[in-house]
Amino acid sequence: VQLQASGGGSVQAGGSLRLSCAASGRTFKTYHVAWFRQAPGKEHEFVAGIHWRGDTQDYAGAVKGRFTISRDNARGTVYLQMNSLKPEDTAVYSCAARSGLGISLSQIDYSYWGQGTLVTVSS
Repeated sequence: VQLQASGGGSVQAGGSLRLSCAASGRTFKTYHVAWFRQAPGKEHEFVAGIHWRGDTQDYAGAVKGRFTISRDNARGTVYLQMNSLKPEDTAVYSCAARSGLGISLSQIDYSYWGQGTLVTVSS
């Protein structure tokens, strides 16, 4: 599975962005996908994850209620809709995929990674 993230950019606080994670490979629809982010000087952190069926999602507390993860298996794409953005959301966002039992909050459980896309939120 190869992943490519896109959709990052610069917005003002309160604005919105939608990130996309496009995948190649016939088995993508059987993989769980998550978004992680890394802010300058900080460690990677889990943002949101979605089960391969699309019926289960998980969110970090800091983004719950503001971000929505979804997927379109027919298009081989996972989306992260980010609303009410805050300066502390500024980071490089990366998508990752894994097979197995379900969504994991740990980056070490993900075998496939896309390159990051930068999100900058100004106050």
